[in-house]
Amino acid sequence: MLWTPTQQFHPWPFDKEAELETTIAEVKTALFGESRIYLDVKKLIGERGRTQNIPDGYLLDLSSPRRPVLYLVEVELARHDPLRHIAQQLLNFSLSFKSTPQKMKGILRDTLQKSPEAVARCEAYAAANNFNNIDYLLERMIYDEGAFNALLIIDELEEELESIVRSSLRFPVETLEVQRFRSATGKAVYQFEPFLYDLSTQEATRAAEPGNTPALDPAEIDTIVVPAREDGFKETFLGEDMWRAVRIHSSMLPKIRYLATYQVAPVSAITHVAEVARIEPWKDSGKYALYFKEPAKKIGPIPLVSGGKASAPQAPRYTSSARLQKAKTLDEVF
Repeated sequence: MLWTPTQQFHPWPFDKEAELETTIAEVKTALFGESRIYLDVKKLIGERGRTQNIPDGYLLDLSSPRRPVLYLVEVELARHDPLRHIAQQLLNFSLSFKSTPQKMKGILRDTLQKSPEAVARCEAYAAANNFNNIDYLLERMIYDEGAFNALLIIDELEEELESIVRSSLRFPVETLEVQRFRSATGKAVYQFEPFLYDLSTQEATRAAEPGNTPALDPAEIDTIVVPAREDGFKETFLGEDMWRAVRIHSSMLPKIRYLATYQVAPVSAITHVAEVARIEPWKDSGKYALYFKEPAKKIGPIPLVSGGKASAPQAPRYTSSARLQKAKTLDEVF
């Protein structure tokens, strides 16, 4: 239940996928952020006589000035079989994507042309970041190595499903959980965590405010910062040269080369960093264990500043090793 002093909202499950799709269209700006464009279009992709299917939509991620990213979107209800239906559908998307890239480009271009606002946003992004035109921008999203990314939007994300899509599929799959609640008067509210909500960046397409640390291009991310208490820091981070049970976005996994530790109060600072040798699934939790190439090295310390703009990390956050090396305070890391 969601409670306010004037109303109580009780769970209102989605009966059909179409209801969840309508909700996504309603909350898309808050769900995806200002630097992403959601295209609600269903068109058949894939070669005739081979694997063919219809994604529920596409997400154009323009948060990086250097590397725009395309996500094929699958909208599902949790009651569907996680392995036989959802994982198989995502796998089929990847096969269809690779077999008909030109068809994919045509679908995206035609859909964009129906929205003057979307066209204007893409043209502004292309002009600002040295992409010749929208066609070239779409080609970069579709033809670059490792271009296929999937986004699963579901009403309830169980650990079993998260573990399956992360461990059994050989491409990035991001997940979003969207739930619906209703009051006695029929008013609806929605609960979700925005797409890639915990990336420690301002949106790269926004101009940084005077005095702020410049926005970090998501393409530069290569470091994850984890909070650690004294006992875990000594026993695991220093004692075992690894860190376990870390939640990492699927699309971030190929990027992570370093792990830095923020020691919580009373230290309240980033104090060590280690180069990552490998990342492995941690049990069946949908989380990961990171193993170091060699013992962690001392840095800084890079302290939390009282009254600063950066808050103490409560969960893993992302940054770049270049930014970490130059930072004097936590404000300059995030």
